[in-house]
Amino acid sequence: MRLLIVEDNRELASWLGKALRQAQYAVDIAYDGEDAEHMLKVAGYAVVILDLSLPKMDGLTLLKRLRQSGNKVPVIILTANASLDGRVAGLDSGADDYLAKPFEIAELEARIRAVVRRGHDRAAPEIAVGDLLFDGGTRQFFLGGETLALTPREHAVLEHLVMKVGTTVTKTALSESVFGFDDLADTSAIEIYVHRVRKKLEGSAVQIATLRGLGYLLRHAQ
Repeated sequence: MRLLIVEDNRELASWLGKALRQAQYAVDIAYDGEDAEHMLKVAGYAVVILDLSLPKMDGLTLLKRLRQSGNKVPVIILTANASLDGRVAGLDSGADDYLAKPFEIAELEARIRAVVRRGHDRAAPEIAVGDLLFDGGTRQFFLGGETLALTPREHAVLEHLVMKVGTTVTKTALSESVFGFDDLADTSAIEIYVHRVRKKLEGSAVQIATLRGLGYLLRHAQ
């Protein structure tokens, strides 16, 4: 799952990026509103974590322009302005959630999981496909009741597919969800990780089907 952090405080942005990468997210960072707007035009993100006090283009302006363009990516505002007026302005501009600084990383991760579930119209935190279970609360996978051991890249591949279960995911979309701008990878690298995940699902009631020319589909094995 790929996130965009938009924060001009480089120390905070670095800390956030490191913490979220350790939580198995792919993370890109923009330090001003203009760079963030460009990144949002060329890449797809699961969630945007947005500071309001930004150089070149402030966070509210960026958010309004994002929504006016039709981009519905979930946005969590991070700001030191915890006033009622500030929260209302952010939510009215199209934010999905609001978290005041300082904050605990565990709470931010919980809010990320919550807006992702809402974005996929999934009220329940668990998704089951055959004997594969994804716990959205912990972001852990279980296969046949046992914890499924996955590397961070494998986890990112399977998480994206399970969130899109029943629909075809293109190789490009899957690659963009797994790799950030700083990762040296192309779409062909995704084939390696899909192959590795398939190996770990062998013998189970779930499979990753390849639809030639279309992409991948996670489904209950027939």
